[in-house]
Amino acid sequence: MIRLSEAEWKVMNVLWEEAPQTIMQLTRRFQETTGWTKHTIMTFLKRMEDKDAVYYEDGGRAKLYYPNIERREAVLQETEEFLERVFDGRMGLMLNTMVEQKALSGKEIAELYEILRQAEASEGEESKKEGERQ
Repeated sequence: MIRLSEAEWKVMNVLWEEAPQTIMQLTRRFQETTGWTKHTIMTFLKRMEDKDAVYYEDGGRAKLYYPNIERREAVLQETEEFLERVFDGRMGLMLNTMVEQKALSGKEIAELYEILRQAEASEGEESKKEGERQ
């Protein structure tokens, strides 16, 4: 499992959106909003290389950095870890907390209903296929 810091997530999001990136491109991207210097970016990239989150290819004058993990995989790992750590692995408890705190907008609630409808339909199709195989 690859654990990313908050800063590493920011770098990964850029790489997922637009790879490859050089150290200087990343520095320009983040300097104004975060104040990160070239050396800060280099430190992040080295740590991320050590975690196998990124890799680079020699681009002649500069290293070209690429994500080494899929966004979906990283998000799933992070979500599962958060859910386990904060809500003892219970999705219902997390959703109930969010509802009680009025943390969900009407639009988000509608999105959740649609996600659940799709999951239910998908589950129904899987059950039907299982029945046909037996």
